[in-house]
Amino acid sequence: MESVVFLFDVDNTLLDNDRVTRDLKSFLFKEVGLARCDHYWQIFEELRTELGYADYLGALQRYRVENPYDSHLLAVSTYLVNYHFANRLFPNSLDVLEYCKQIGKVVILTDGDVVFQPRKIERSGLMEAVESNILIYIHKEAELHDVERRYPAKHYVLVDDKLRILTAIKNIWGKKVTTVFPRQGHYALDEKEISKYPPADITIERIGDLLNFDLGQFGID
Repeated sequence: MESVVFLFDVDNTLLDNDRVTRDLKSFLFKEVGLARCDHYWQIFEELRTELGYADYLGALQRYRVENPYDSHLLAVSTYLVNYHFANRLFPNSLDVLEYCKQIGKVVILTDGDVVFQPRKIERSGLMEAVESNILIYIHKEAELHDVERRYPAKHYVLVDDKLRILTAIKNIWGKKVTTVFPRQGHYALDEKEISKYPPADITIERIGDLLNFDLGQFGID
């Protein structure tokens, strides 16, 4: 059993996923025009509501069913699969992971599909940075038993841009977890959304701020 395990989300925690989305929107607009671009994002949002996570390739598959003769589909899928994710890491993301590895084990804990999310983690350099300690679920807050089985620890530090997730896991693990809320990305900056939940144990403005924290501030004896 580890003394402490750090659990890091990916999208808008270590990686600027809002920027990825903006880039894809721009590419789609140039490839298929405004109407079909809007149609793709409508499908994307519908699928996110159904699944509970962003599924870019799944939305593209559904778009294909409705537009089977669209010759631009191959270009869009190639763009997604080969996207330069390493350029979209937040400043000091890798430094934070290395710093936390000096204190305990570091694990990526994220939601997502089984194709695009692993690809994103690999191409961004995060897979290598965490030595392939990666957990991908549909709803991670419902899978804490598996997290504990795979990475048993006396204490966990959870870093996530969604206050809803932090609150749900805090309610289950209680004092066993220190929740860290980086205010990055559209979820973390949505005042109406975050007002629904109590504050995290630690709130920071950017992921790089964790470089200034010590054991005591993480709630670790």
